[in-house]
Amino acid sequence: MDPNEVDEASSSKMSGGGDFASVMGFSGFGKKARTFDLDAIFEQTRRTAIERSQHIIEEREKESQMEEEGESSKAVKLSVHSQRDKAAAATSRKQESECSSDSSSDSESELIGPPVPPQHTVEEEEELVGPPLPPGYTGSTAYSDDDDDEEQAQDDDDDDDDNPVKKIPDTHEITLQHGTKTVSALGLDPSGARLVTGGSDYDVRFWDFAGMDQALQSFRSLQPCECHQIHSLQYSATGDVILVVSGNAQAKVLDRDGFSVMECVKGDQYIVDMANTKGHTAMLNCGCWHPKIKEEFMTCSNDGTVRTWDLNSEKKHKSVFKPRSLQGKKVIPTCCTYSRDGKLIAAGCQDGTIQIWDRNLSVHTKFHCRQAHTPGSDTSCLSFSYDGMTLATRGGDDTLKTWDIRNFRKPVNVAAGLTNYFAMTDCCFSPDDKLLVTGTSVKKDEGSGKLVFFDRATFQRAHEIEVTDASVVRCLWHPKLNQIMVGTGNGLAKVYYDPVKSHRGAKLCVVKSKRKEKQAEMLTQDYIITPHALPMFREARQRSTRKQLEKDRLDPKKSHKPEPPVSGPGRGGRVAAHGGTLSSFIVKNIALDKTDDSNAREAILRHAQEASENPYWVAPAYTQTQPVPVFAEESEEDEEADNEPEWKKRKI
Repeated sequence: MDPNEVDEASSSKMSGGGDFASVMGFSGFGKKARTFDLDAIFEQTRRTAIERSQHIIEEREKESQMEEEGESSKAVKLSVHSQRDKAAAATSRKQESECSSDSSSDSESELIGPPVPPQHTVEEEEELVGPPLPPGYTGSTAYSDDDDDEEQAQDDDDDDDDNPVKKIPDTHEITLQHGTKTVSALGLDPSGARLVTGGSDYDVRFWDFAGMDQALQSFRSLQPCECHQIHSLQYSATGDVILVVSGNAQAKVLDRDGFSVMECVKGDQYIVDMANTKGHTAMLNCGCWHPKIKEEFMTCSNDGTVRTWDLNSEKKHKSVFKPRSLQGKKVIPTCCTYSRDGKLIAAGCQDGTIQIWDRNLSVHTKFHCRQAHTPGSDTSCLSFSYDGMTLATRGGDDTLKTWDIRNFRKPVNVAAGLTNYFAMTDCCFSPDDKLLVTGTSVKKDEGSGKLVFFDRATFQRAHEIEVTDASVVRCLWHPKLNQIMVGTGNGLAKVYYDPVKSHRGAKLCVVKSKRKEKQAEMLTQDYIITPHALPMFREARQRSTRKQLEKDRLDPKKSHKPEPPVSGPGRGGRVAAHGGTLSSFIVKNIALDKTDDSNAREAILRHAQEASENPYWVAPAYTQTQPVPVFAEESEEDEEADNEPEWKKRKI
């Protein structure tokens, strides 16, 4: 063939695009891409989802009705539910397939991915994701077990919330040894870092939870009021100072380290009207800080008054409240407290009354309950609830009562049979205000003191803790730490806590191991190693400590060898021989001196020869002017006169 004809044929083939593309092998590269109508697909999917949700809601309503009728109807309904779901799913898939078939005719031939297995059916598509269900399973969905577990857990949590006893932190305890006598006062700072205890042994001990180890030793002990029993201890609202109320008439304020900040003035006990005195005149019974004003505190005393004080003015009280009996006579307040908002001042008195004043009106009481407790019994504690509506009182008549401030005529609840032998037995509310706690007293070797918990709503005994074989005097439930502090009659301060429910406090010190005691140190001469020193300055290398100690033992200075006794007359201020003591020297030289000094003339002349030969003191100064001394000699007449009897001698 002619080459020109070949070129013409090739050009004619190239001109035909389809033939050339098929020859080269890229005929499919120019195929038009498949297109989809996305708006139509989204709209159809939305409608299907709405229909399904409506079906599910209707079926759930029917299920709730069927459960009340019986289990048989429930099984029928489940089958109907599954059939409708299958039908709805099949309808939605059919619509989607139609939509996709309309958008592209040859989409089925070019779908990406492996082919669908032949065993795959419509029913398998409707199964929920997860492990296969057991053969005997008849539930509605595969997630019903999980839902039941969550509901059961929520029910358990609700039960815990409803049962306040489970919130009591009493799984663990530590014991702080205050002393051997009654722990009559407890105080915790607002943060819960430090605890202070006071007792009948006049001591006040400071405990730091963060600084203590398992030895549980206090870091400071002092007697701020000398020989007076500690009645009350309380930190201020800011925790920087401590109010100390003791058996004397003057309250003290200490700082966090125990140093005195203020001491209240003592009043004049010869003035009849106690409102005219500047301070208390008799023993204090109780005291507390104002919950809102950090400089104000209150005390009550046997002089029949309740006084408020300002921390910056120690020369005189701030205001005076005088409890009065039904006849208008003076009554001794045994305990006092502020309300939670600080607007009310409450006092429990010896005649069994509870009297409450407005803080700004000190004359007439705002609330007054006659015979709240048995007359003549000391009300030991008053405590307001956290909501401020309920007042709990612990009486000396072995009762615990709660009162509603809005209706103060009669108690809301009363619990009897709670033995009380102390005038400072506590009662307090739990942090969630659902429990009320108090302690019971026992006589020696007659049982164990208990910490009793009452449900505030029903006032039933919810829980009890046997503390020790002595009375439970003080109790304190700290809201931040969620720990209970207890003071007992045998000198112990116990702390109850829960590792999960409690925070800080006792949890900080129980994890610290005891510090090792320092062993007695033996001082030895330090050995300095100088390897590059000259031979004349180089010290011999120390081979062993034992040899060095033996050498030091032979050295009298290093071993502190005692000095030998002095021989001879003595030297350096040391007396020689005869015991080597001053008394032996006096006995030898003075007491046992046999010289007779009854004749004064002979005693003086005994030293005349030595004075003339060795003049030392007076004679050298008068050698030129002093005449020669001439001593008279005794005559026979003088001797005869001395020998005459007393009755013949001339009387002068």
